Amino acid sequence: MTSSQFHSLPFVTSVAAVVCITTSLHAGIGTTTGRAVGGVLISPEGIVRNATIEEQRELANVARAAHQDPQGDLTKPTDMRMISLAGIQAELKKSHDAGKPVPSDVIYMAGLTRIEYVFVDADNNDIILAGPAEPWQFREDGSVVGAVSGKSTMRLADLIVALRSVETARKEAISCSIEPTAEGRQNLRKMLSRLRLQPGQNPAIFEAQLKEAFGPQMILLSGVPQDSRFARILVASDYDMKRVALALTPSNVQGLPSYLEMAQNNRQSATQNPRWWMACNYEALVKSNDELAWKLSGQGVKTLTEQDIVTEDGQVVSAGKSDQVAQKWADAMTENYAELAKQIPVFGDLQSIMDVTVVATLITQERLDQKAGIDMAGLKGQTDIVELTSYAVPKAIAPECSFVRGRSGWVVTASGGVEVNAFEVVENQEVDEQVKETRGVALAVTDRGWWWNK
Repeated sequence: MTSSQFHSLPFVTSVAAVVCITTSLHAGIGTTTGRAVGGVLISPEGIVRNATIEEQRELANVARAAHQDPQGDLTKPTDMRMISLAGIQAELKKSHDAGKPVPSDVIYMAGLTRIEYVFVDADNNDIILAGPAEPWQFREDGSVVGAVSGKSTMRLADLIVALRSVETARKEAISCSIEPTAEGRQNLRKMLSRLRLQPGQNPAIFEAQLKEAFGPQMILLSGVPQDSRFARILVASDYDMKRVALALTPSNVQGLPSYLEMAQNNRQSATQNPRWWMACNYEALVKSNDELAWKLSGQGVKTLTEQDIVTEDGQVVSAGKSDQVAQKWADAMTENYAELAKQIPVFGDLQSIMDVTVVATLITQERLDQKAGIDMAGLKGQTDIVELTSYAVPKAIAPECSFVRGRSGWVVTASGGVEVNAFEVVENQEVDEQVKETRGVALAVTDRGWWWNK
C-alpha cells in the first residue's frame, strides 16, 4: 500500500472536531431487488442510506423465502468439507439448462465458513477446496452466517468474481476508499475556521451545519466489478471499521473500545491525523513437494495505520510513521477480529473475500487448473452458464459526525480503506509434506457428489 492511498478526511483543528464518514452499506444476498441489499437501500443514482429495522426485516424475509434451508448432512457441522469446482460447474450448467434458479447449497458453497486447503485432483480433472462448514441461517439484518459458530457463510458469487478479476487485479489493486470532494473539504475547512466554542459547550450543536458543509463523500472502487456483491463488502467493511473506531457503532467486543475512547485523554497534534486500512493477513502458504496440495493459514485480515500530515492548504502527505494510540487501536482490532466478525458479520464477509481472492490468485499464478486438467470456463465467465446479480453501483454516501477532545483540542479525522493484495500472499510459500497426507485423505472418498466430508 502506498502512503497516499485511502485518505477520506485527514484534517485537524484546535477549535472543534468532527469525524465525517459514511452511511452503512452491508453486503447483499442476491435475492432482493437491485435497490435493496442487506442493511441498506440504494437509489438508481447510487446514493446509499441505512435501511430501517423494519426494512431490514422485510428484506431478510424476502431472502429467506427465496432460499432453501440446509438438508441432510448439510445440517451438521464439520471441521473439513470438500468442494469440487468441476462439480459446482456441473451444478451451474444443470440449473442453466433447466432454466431453474441455482440451488442454495451451491450459492452458499455447502456451508463453508473458511477455505483452508486447495487440492489438485488430476485423476478427476478437478480442483478441490476444503475447510470448515456448518448449516447456514439468516440473521435479522439479512446476513447469512453459520448456525453453530455465527461465522459468515461463504458465497460462490464472491469466488466467481475473484476468479474473473485476477488479471484486472494484476494491473490495478483490489481496493476501496471513501473520499470527500475537494469542494466539501474546502467548505468544511472554512466553517471550522470560523467556529468558536465557549467553555463547556458541546460541539455537537454544529453537527447539522458541518454535515451540510462537508457534503456527500465519493466511493472509489478498483480491481473488481463495481456492481458486484464483492465490491459492496469492501465498502461496507471500510464503513464499519470507521464506525467502530469513532464510537458510532459499538464493537460489542471486550478488548476493542473505540479509538475515541483511547484518544480522549491523549495529546493530539494540530497537523496530523491517523489513517487505518484493512489488508490481507496470512502466514506462508504451505505446499507439498509436487505442488498438488496447498494450505492457507492465518486470520485473513489485519488492520494497519499510518499518520497523515495536513498542510496549510488542506493537502495530505504521509508522515511515514504511525501514531501510538492509533497503532494501539489497530492492533486491538486485529487481535479481536475473529470475535468482531461474529458481532458485525460484514467483517466475516471481508474475511471470506480475502480467502477467495487468495485462492483465485493461487489457481491462476500456479496454473493449478492446467495441472488438474479442468476447464473452468463457466466459473471464469467464458460461457453463459451463470449470470451474477448486478446491483446499483454505490457512488456516494452522506457523512456522519462524531466528536473527541484531546488535551490539545478537538480532532477532525476520517480516513481508511481496504486493500486486497493476494499476489503478495501467494508469493510467500514453504514446503511441508504433511499437507500431502491431508490431500490423500480428502481425495480417498470415492462415493462423492460435488461436496463431501472428510
